[in-house]
Amino acid sequence: MNKILLASLLMLLTLTASAQERRELHILSTNDMHAAIEQFPRLGFVADSLRALYPDLLILSAGDNRSGDPINDMFEIPAYPMVALMNQVGFHATAVGNHEFDSNQYGLAKLIGLSAFSTLCANMEPDPKFNMHVKPYQLFDCGGISVGVLGITALGSLGTPESHPARMTDIKFMDPLETIKKYEFLRKQCDVVLLLSHLGYKDDVKFSAQLPWVDIIVGGHSHTQLDGGEIHNGILITQNMKSLPFATHSTLVLEGNKIVEKKAERIAVAGKGEVNNTIAALVQYFSENPAFKRVLAVAETPFACKEELGCLMCDAYIVETGADFSYQNAGGVRIESHPAGDLTMGDVMMVDPFQNAAVELNVTGKELSDMLISCYDNDNQRFPYVSGMTCEITLNPADKTIKKLVIFDKDGKKLNLKKTYRVVSNSYSVAVSPTNRHDEGHSLGITTPDLIKSYLEHQGRVSYEGRRCLKFVSK
Repeated sequence: MNKILLASLLMLLTLTASAQERRELHILSTNDMHAAIEQFPRLGFVADSLRALYPDLLILSAGDNRSGDPINDMFEIPAYPMVALMNQVGFHATAVGNHEFDSNQYGLAKLIGLSAFSTLCANMEPDPKFNMHVKPYQLFDCGGISVGVLGITALGSLGTPESHPARMTDIKFMDPLETIKKYEFLRKQCDVVLLLSHLGYKDDVKFSAQLPWVDIIVGGHSHTQLDGGEIHNGILITQNMKSLPFATHSTLVLEGNKIVEKKAERIAVAGKGEVNNTIAALVQYFSENPAFKRVLAVAETPFACKEELGCLMCDAYIVETGADFSYQNAGGVRIESHPAGDLTMGDVMMVDPFQNAAVELNVTGKELSDMLISCYDNDNQRFPYVSGMTCEITLNPADKTIKKLVIFDKDGKKLNLKKTYRVVSNSYSVAVSPTNRHDEGHSLGITTPDLIKSYLEHQGRVSYEGRRCLKFVSK
């Protein structure tokens, strides 16, 4: 009888110990916030609410925190408002997105120095002269659960993140997947291994098959809206669309040192709801800049798509400089549409926030054609918008490479490939259009946002409804 009682007591103690070993890790994550500072009062409330339930809440961003709102991007210290707001919310770490480089190497280093959270990226090595405190990974103790967070960023076709190449000189970048594999030792050091990824959804899924030692990927870069999260090859992957309409709350349940459950839910941030009043006051403080509210012109009709906005930008380059032709990389048009009505300085900075220099080149028709194709290849296969010409593009169905490009001038005649033309673009578009041309271009001493500003002021009223400059041919 005593043996049976002893055995029962031992079993009860074992079950009790097992129950006590059941622990939970809670993560609040964002990605590609792109300076959506107006969402932060609500995000602060969400963070506060979760922290009240889970005091050891880990708050992470998968990168691209800046570039999208002039209130942030044109601040005295560019992008400082986002850093201040992230500090206030209580972020623990961020990945390095490609747009983190928009304030150049020293600007990024300054922002990192002002951040109360860590900046993580394993596949970049900045020159020590920048004093840029980027770490490959960091260990966090979340209520007794050890979490290793490894940062990684995507490289574009030029072998660097997709920002102006001049803003990344003297920074060494390494292959993302091969770099991640070097940190498998984290599996033995941590209860949970988290990859803070600015690679994009497709690469997150693709790489998951080769990373069995990773537990969760908090992703960004591709702006992919997931319904909470997805499990791929045993790894929980999360991501939301850009500009902070949602955040993700992920929960990992551990029994002992083993993860027995993974789940994620998306939480609405945009829209009405309770807010953190301190953060709301901070947003109001940053927003009080009358310069951005100055009306430059009136849009008589709405801009329904990026192409119409791109045509306006390219028209500005030609009209304000007297060039024959102009082009603008499609990825540099940063808003999707705009309603009819006032066009303000803030609107200009929303559509073109990068302060790129206007660049003039004297190139032949053939050299211009080569540049447009090169820009397409290096801007994620998005053909640039143009003015002074129209382009007829035939794509290879299999890989979307350009099979044929025909350029027509404003009179509808095919471009003379041997004639030299004066072309104006922005410095980024020129940098991602490397070709064997005779003229590398020179700065006009003015930024493209300033050209757009002058154009709108001179025009007074504009309408681009139905305006198209590109024609894609299916063959």
